[in-house]
Amino acid sequence: MTPLRLTDEEQALLDGAEGPGVQRAMGIVITLGRIYGAAELVPIASAHISGVSYKNLGQAGLEFLHRWAEEGAQARVDTWLNPMGMEAARWRELGFPADFAEPQLAVVEAFRRMGVTPTLSCTPYLLPGHVPRRGQHLAWAESSAVVFANSVLGARTNREGGPSALAAAIVGRTASYSYHLEENRRATHVVEVCCPLHDPADFGALGQIVGQRVGDGVPYFADLARWLPPLPQDITAGGEAVDRLKTLGAALAAYGAVALFHIAGYTPEAAETGEALLRAEAERIVVDGLEEAYAAMNEASVLEIDLVSIGCPHASLAEIAQVAEFVRGRQLRTRLWVTTARQTQEQAAAEGWVQVIEAAGGRVVADTCTVVAPLQTLGIRSLATNAAKTACYAPSHSGVRVRFGSLEQCLEAALTGQWKKTAPMTASGDYGPARRSGSPNRSIEGCR
Repeated sequence: MTPLRLTDEEQALLDGAEGPGVQRAMGIVITLGRIYGAAELVPIASAHISGVSYKNLGQAGLEFLHRWAEEGAQARVDTWLNPMGMEAARWRELGFPADFAEPQLAVVEAFRRMGVTPTLSCTPYLLPGHVPRRGQHLAWAESSAVVFANSVLGARTNREGGPSALAAAIVGRTASYSYHLEENRRATHVVEVCCPLHDPADFGALGQIVGQRVGDGVPYFADLARWLPPLPQDITAGGEAVDRLKTLGAALAAYGAVALFHIAGYTPEAAETGEALLRAEAERIVVDGLEEAYAAMNEASVLEIDLVSIGCPHASLAEIAQVAEFVRGRQLRTRLWVTTARQTQEQAAAEGWVQVIEAAGGRVVADTCTVVAPLQTLGIRSLATNAAKTACYAPSHSGVRVRFGSLEQCLEAALTGQWKKTAPMTASGDYGPARRSGSPNRSIEGCR
C-alpha cells in the first residue's frame, strides 16, 4: 500500500501548529486516508455537513461540537449545513417542544462558531452561489447531495460522515480515494429501463429498485435520457429535469449506497466518454416495471393521513410553484409540509407561492425535513409523500407509517385527509419486476 504523503504544511497542522481543534481535524482526515489507502490529500472547494438534527446528535453530539469550537477550529472553505430538526423561526407555531428546540438551536450555534454557514438544506446545489463546478473536489456528507454533485454536476466527493466533512472543512482538504479518482468512477452496472417514467415519483421508484440491486456500485443508465428534458443552464430553480434527477439520486443513495450514476448521452462524464465508462465486468440489469418499488414503499393498510410531506430532498422553486397551483383557492383537511431551504422559501414568498399554500392551510417549512424532525412528538403517525427517501427512512427513523405516490396523489390526500387507492397500471406495461438480463449484448430497442 502506498503511504500517505503529507506536505510540510499538512504535517505542521497534524503536529498542532494551529491549535488542538485543527490538529484533531487533521487527525481525522489522515486516519481515513490511511484506512482507504489514499496517496495524498487534495484541496476541497466546499464542505457540506450532515448530522445536524438534535434528534440524531443528542447531548453527547452537542457537547462534542462545543468542545471542538472551543479548541479554535474554523472552516477554511465554504461550509454548509444539512437540515436540522425544526424550523428556526416558527418552531413554537409548528408544535415543537422547548426541550428539543433549545438544544437544537445550540447545535447550530456551535457550527456557527466554527465558521459554518447555516444553510440548513440538503440541496445546497439549488442555492445560487453554491453550485460546484465539474472536476472540483468536495467533502459532502448528505447522501442525496453527494450523488447529485458527482453525477449531474461532475464534481468529485465521497460520501463523508458528518464529523469527517467538518474535519475536511477545518483543514481545507480531504483524502484522495474512491470517487476522487478517475478509475473509481467507472460503471459497475448497466441499467436498461423498459417502462415509462411519468413523474419524479417514478424516478424515485426506479432508484429504489436499482439501489437495492447495485448496493454501493456505479450504475450506468443506458436509455434514461429519453425520459428527461435537457438540464437548464441555471439549475438553482429546479424544473422537470433537476427534480427528477435529485429524486432518483436520493432513492439510489437511500435504498443502496450509490454515490455516483451515469446517464448515457446526458450526464457530464457519460456524454463525453460514453460506454468507455463501463467496466469490462459490468453487470446488466433490466427494469421492466415499477410495481415492486411502489408496493415496497406503501403500507397498504394506511388510509388516513396525518401529514403530507413534500420536499425530500428539499423542494425547488419549481416544485413549490406546482404545489401552490394545485391548492390555490382550496382548503386542506390534513397537515401539509413543503420542506425547503430558507433562501428558497424567501424566493417562493416573493413570488406569492408561500402565501397561496398557507392560505390553503399548508406550510412551507424551512430548515428541516420530515426525516430528521421528531414527528411523533407532533402527534404524527402516518404520512404521505412523493419522496422515495422519506418512504425509506420515515418508518424506522420516525416510527410513522407511509404512503408513497405522485405529487398529485399526495396533494389529493392533503385535501381529503385520505389516501385514494388507484388501480394498477398494467395496460402499458408500467409495472412488473426488475430482472437480470440473460444477454449482456441485448439491445435497448429490444426492451421497448
